Amino acid sequence: MDKEINQVIKTTEEMSEVIETMADYERELEASFRKISEGDIISGTVISVDEEGVILDLRYYTQGVIRAEDMSDDPTFFVLNDVSVGDVIEATVIRTDDGHGNILLSKKAANQVLAWDVLKGYMDENKDLTVKISGVTTGGAICYVEGIRGFIPASQLALDYVEDVSEWQGKTVKVRVITVDEAQEKLVLSAKVILKEEVAQAHAHKVAMIIPGTVLEGVVESLTAYGAFVNIGDGLSGLVHVSQISQKRIRKPSEVLHVGDKVKVKVLNTNDGKISLSMKALVEDMEAEEVEEFNFESEGEATTSLGSLFANIKIDL
Repeated sequence: MDKEINQVIKTTEEMSEVIETMADYERELEASFRKISEGDIISGTVISVDEEGVILDLRYYTQGVIRAEDMSDDPTFFVLNDVSVGDVIEATVIRTDDGHGNILLSKKAANQVLAWDVLKGYMDENKDLTVKISGVTTGGAICYVEGIRGFIPASQLALDYVEDVSEWQGKTVKVRVITVDEAQEKLVLSAKVILKEEVAQAHAHKVAMIIPGTVLEGVVESLTAYGAFVNIGDGLSGLVHVSQISQKRIRKPSEVLHVGDKVKVKVLNTNDGKISLSMKALVEDMEAEEVEEFNFESEGEATTSLGSLFANIKIDL
């Protein structure tokens, strides 16, 4: 019985293999008969790479060839480093016969059609991209994304002013796409937007670590009509509102404070990433402590006096 069951299983597996083989054959046959014309964008799998270019398996009766110079406009691109066997490449048909029976393709030409949609997607997603600066001008840096020439204005290279753009030549930076204009062939990138976000996140983390009620020392860095900004160190500043400067009512902070004054402050809250401080609260806390200490000492003296009084009382039994 077991022998019969095994035979049935074996027969079923063989039939499945035959069906899969037939399906593959049908797909290949259908692919080989499809019509490929100049200007079509088709995809293929890399089966060979050398310095002269790549050869693609197009699942067609002939292979596709992309010359190295037709791979990318990026001057840093090197076919042996940037392409591997097994990669899938989309390319435009330049000629259906290169003189050797192969289909001549251009990845650069396909990029001019396909890459702009990809770049728009990057912009919509706020996707971080790592690029290498391949050239510089007086106004900024040049790099390539998806084979398209992009420009990073000097004002978007760093948080601070960039005086010498030439120092950025060959550097690798993280950028985001901020402008995509296919009609004008304009691609603008920014490293600054990412850096600003990173600084904001680091600042928010520092603020979140401050516990309300903490007493800190700081230096008055600026005065406004509504309060004083105090530098409490580690790149953080907080606001002492005019109502929190003194127990006495003052019209403006400059009546009691000056820029550069060293002060002690109490953290009231850190809502919305902003640090609210108080000088008045410290005075109130000190007064409350003095009152509590005074009450404790008074109660202690009363207890001692009563003890002494009872000690002098003689009771005859």
